[in-house]
Amino acid sequence: MTTTANRPAPHAEAPARPTTAKPRPGALAETGSPSVRPPSAAHLTDEQVAELGRELDAVRDEVLAKRGAADAAYIRRVIKLQRALEIGGRVALLGSRNRVAWVAGTTMLSFSKIIENMEIGHNVLHGQWDWMRDPDIHSTTWEWDFVTPARAWQHTHNDLHHRWTNVIGKDRDVGYNVLRVDKDQPWKPANLLNPFINAGLAPVFEWGIALYDLELDRVKSGEKSKEELRKDLKALGRSALHQFTKDYAATPAVAMLTGSGKQALIGTITANAVRNVWAHAVIFCGHFPEGAETFSEEMVEGETRGDWYVRQMIGSANISGSKFMHFMTGNLSHQVEHHLFPDLPSNRYAEVAPKVRDICKRYGLPYNTGPLLKQVGSTWGKIFRLALP
Repeated sequence: MTTTANRPAPHAEAPARPTTAKPRPGALAETGSPSVRPPSAAHLTDEQVAELGRELDAVRDEVLAKRGAADAAYIRRVIKLQRALEIGGRVALLGSRNRVAWVAGTTMLSFSKIIENMEIGHNVLHGQWDWMRDPDIHSTTWEWDFVTPARAWQHTHNDLHHRWTNVIGKDRDVGYNVLRVDKDQPWKPANLLNPFINAGLAPVFEWGIALYDLELDRVKSGEKSKEELRKDLKALGRSALHQFTKDYAATPAVAMLTGSGKQALIGTITANAVRNVWAHAVIFCGHFPEGAETFSEEMVEGETRGDWYVRQMIGSANISGSKFMHFMTGNLSHQVEHHLFPDLPSNRYAEVAPKVRDICKRYGLPYNTGPLLKQVGSTWGKIFRLALP
């Protein structure tokens, strides 16, 4: 008998380029425990961690059993909304010599870019919607409105960051190679500039991620070949050309017909900056505020699936707020739940969150959450403090 959870969406076809998902780097132990458990989890026994893992597996299985047509309809509605906002924004910018048209066009385009980046692109590329078997909404075919190529991002984010979350020396997302965000990172005089670097990074965040995804440090160390770098540079060049053509050439060029070329260019630059600042704030609040823990390599040596779950919970942080705020973050305001279940549909995180919070409470683990301004302030406070020795 075919269940709703396993039934393909109506008229769905197999993905145009099916692929076997890459296994996470590093294998999880079947039983036992890591050499050292993180301080917040040191009170847990192996049996308790195993039971915690089974409870979280059950939470995931419950969502998988209910996943179906309503979820597919949700992501298709979101995509339609995003495309309508983008078209509306670009059309309004064609007459952006008028101040009202400029504000309306820039606002719609900003919202469009945030939704595409956060709720659609990020989550589609995690494979959250692959079960639909829709070749147009699939992790192997989606290219997003972001400079860094999707495949490069999937490698550094899905394969590496989500496996080694906040492990110093393994998770390269800890500081993105330019910021000191943990006391266990060695201090360097250049870290005095951390607040200025972070402030400059926010409005150009997509370009910072694109540079980071090239893994230049691994090229320098010899871990990545120059041939691989050349391929990545070509992919980045194609993606950057597409972004430039769409935002900084095509839209302003058409707007020149109404004498609004300059205003349209400023509007598209502003929309990209707004999206970048928002994405930067959400991502940093999910990983770097006070209370989000980091881990040594010995803490993950021999970890089981239950231990991996524990690390995701205490190494991530949530943002509390309204349904609208959660939607605009791509539901990454539920960062704890996302790190536990990165391949579950994002619209399900809100119903999962109370169960995860209850599990944390019963097992004596912290559940880091707070309003946006509190988490932003906490993150910036840490960056300022760790700029000093």
